[in-house]
Amino acid sequence: MSTIFSKIIAGDIPGQFVWADDVCVVMATIEPVRPGHVMVVPRAEVAKFNDVDPADFAHMMQVAQIVASAQEKAFSVPRAVVAILGFEVPHTHVHVIPAESEDAARFSDAVAAPAEEIASAMDKLRAALAEAGYAEQVEAAR
Repeated sequence: MSTIFSKIIAGDIPGQFVWADDVCVVMATIEPVRPGHVMVVPRAEVAKFNDVDPADFAHMMQVAQIVASAQEKAFSVPRAVVAILGFEVPHTHVHVIPAESEDAARFSDAVAAPAEEIASAMDKLRAALAEAGYAEQVEAAR
């Protein structure tokens, strides 16, 4: 059975993507902790991160680092934080969140955001990724 993430990746459900390659995609969450909060999701539907192919997981973390650097620039924050939870959707996903403090890691602060707000934040992140030299992956995500 396909997860909601697989359906979004397949285009069956709309999503806001900022990155796409053969291994993973980076998409917005509809309940961000902070503007610019995204998830790195492998194309392979694997429930637990420790079951993801090690090479694919290493690639995902490299993408998370690239996205984090772009978030720092796009959202004028000193760093980004990552979290791997995955109880709500049985499809591995690495949260990458622009952070001004450790409070950014409090998922209890996540709330549904208006579509326009999410789209605006993703436009800022796409621009920062393209400026950093990743226009090919950004364009593949559209």
